[in-house]
Amino acid sequence: MSKNSIFNRPLLVLLTLLSAACGGGGASEPPVITPVASTQAPEITQFSFLVANNPDLDNDINLSINDQMISGRSQTDSAVDSLIATIEHRGETLEVGSVVQSSGSSVNDFTQLVEYSITTDDGRQETYTVDLTRFTGLPIIYLSTADNASIDSKEDYVDGRVTLEGGRDFASLQDAEMKIRGRGNSTWFLHPKKPFQMKLSDKYEMLGMPEDKKWLFLAEYSDKTMLRNTIVFEMGYLSNLDWTPKSEFAEVYLNQEYTGTYNITQKVEEDGDRVALGDTGFLLEIDQLDRLDPDDVYFETNEFLINIKEPELANADAQYTYIKSLITQFETALFSSSYRDADSGYRRFIDMDSFVDWYLINEITRNQDSRLYSSIFLNVIPGEPIKMGPLWDFDLAFGNVDYSDSRYTQGFHVRYNAWYNRMFSDPVFIAVLKERFAFFRNNQQLILGKIDDYAEKLAFAQQQNDDKWQTLGNYVWPNPVVFDTYEEEVAHLKSWYSERMDWLESEFNSL
Repeated sequence: MSKNSIFNRPLLVLLTLLSAACGGGGASEPPVITPVASTQAPEITQFSFLVANNPDLDNDINLSINDQMISGRSQTDSAVDSLIATIEHRGETLEVGSVVQSSGSSVNDFTQLVEYSITTDDGRQETYTVDLTRFTGLPIIYLSTADNASIDSKEDYVDGRVTLEGGRDFASLQDAEMKIRGRGNSTWFLHPKKPFQMKLSDKYEMLGMPEDKKWLFLAEYSDKTMLRNTIVFEMGYLSNLDWTPKSEFAEVYLNQEYTGTYNITQKVEEDGDRVALGDTGFLLEIDQLDRLDPDDVYFETNEFLINIKEPELANADAQYTYIKSLITQFETALFSSSYRDADSGYRRFIDMDSFVDWYLINEITRNQDSRLYSSIFLNVIPGEPIKMGPLWDFDLAFGNVDYSDSRYTQGFHVRYNAWYNRMFSDPVFIAVLKERFAFFRNNQQLILGKIDDYAEKLAFAQQQNDDKWQTLGNYVWPNPVVFDTYEEEVAHLKSWYSERMDWLESEFNSL
């Protein structure tokens, strides 16, 4: 067979078939040809932010794609509200909302999640969600002081400005006037990462918390989990206490320098959204003489020094005389021979629910300072029972102390506060105590879950904070144990808490 006959054979076959279809001749309709649909599904195959298109970025950011979730992280605080994405995809069109996107030129705000819709030429569609974490994912607070002045005093404020970038969860605050000073005691003098008190010129709803002027920046330096105060606040929200401070974590820059992850909290003070005392109430603290400020007004009972935190008053005026007399009467009744009597004993002076819950939370966490030293708050409204609370200062709780038995899960601690030690011999107190401990025991898994949730929330933050302060794997006063990783620190906190609850359950059952 010739070469030409081979090449012409397909043509001859085609002509034969066409002739047969037409009945051997004559005009006919042309054959129907069905177009072949694209075999490729709509897909985004690469997603990145390149410095070439985003000069404010320090490095290219290449995001990972898992099913329809595109995720990644910007490891600096560079803004992500105006970024250009470089995208490779299989599809005809790519849209955000109804806006057609062009790789390498379209600008979007990636502060929140962003959804991309990709469509093929035959109408098939897929949606991808872009989740870009800015820095650590926490809100960012920028503090700047006048002339970059250092914050080196607990007494004297420094003037400045504050900007809060709330990110996904909170409202932002742009360039507000403020003043700031140091705060704390051992945390101020012993640690390089300093705690602060900031006072805004106007009230503001900070990080979703009720608006106010004064806000505290807890450094959480000796607590390497950075969780102890926050977890105790979670216990407080479950309790019968009238008010427990709210708090939120944030990254903080001071005069353009990153200074770490802080716990931003409400201050323990009289306010309608904080310690509600009305016009006549008192906020008191069991404290020590060497911790008082020169203008503090206080009195002493047989057992304790009581600092009158609010209101501001003078020694021996009518309010001073009233509150000193009330606390003295309570203490006298508590140590009297008839202290168990419902009419003449101590119970007529106090709100039992608050006394029991405050005790239990402090005993469960075996808080070092809450037996007799400091941050033991009471509040009183004339004509109403004396109440314990609010809760405060738990960075040395959950065994985080190396100079006392409080490091161990076994043994009572706050029980030996003079008032509580006496109450332990009252069957009425013990009955309420057992009932309320059962409540906290039933909520133990909830608290363990909260620890996990907050640890996950701080996954990137704890890395950045440790890069700055280098605490993990090193002794920090007064840590009783030192672990190399954040995960080990959190695991120790959880195991300590669980063992403590087991011991307390056994002890309370034997009372």
